[in-house]
Amino acid sequence: MRPKPETTAHVSVKEYSFSKKQVKGIVEASEFKWQFTWAFGKGVLYVQPPLGRALIEDSLLRFLVKKDYELEAGNEYQFTISAKF
Repeated sequence: MRPKPETTAHVSVKEYSFSKKQVKGIVEASEFKWQFTWAFGKGVLYVQPPLGRALIEDSLLRFLVKKDYELEAGNEYQFTISAKF
C-alpha cells in the first residue's frame, strides 16, 4: 500500500490585529513561500505572490479558520496538506 501524499506547511504569524480584523504572515510549503493577509472581518484571504497560490489557498484558509482564537503574533504553526508539491 502506498503512503498518502502529503506536504507540511509552516505558518509564521507576523501581525494579529483585532481592531483591523486581520492576520498577516508567511506560509511556506516545499519550495514555495507566500505572504498572506486574512481579513477575517470580511472573510477574505489574500495570498501573494500568485505563483502556486492555488496549491495553498484553500488549505491555509481552513487552517486559519480552525485555529483562529489560538493564533498569536510572533508564533509559528504547521499543518499538513494532503498533496505532494
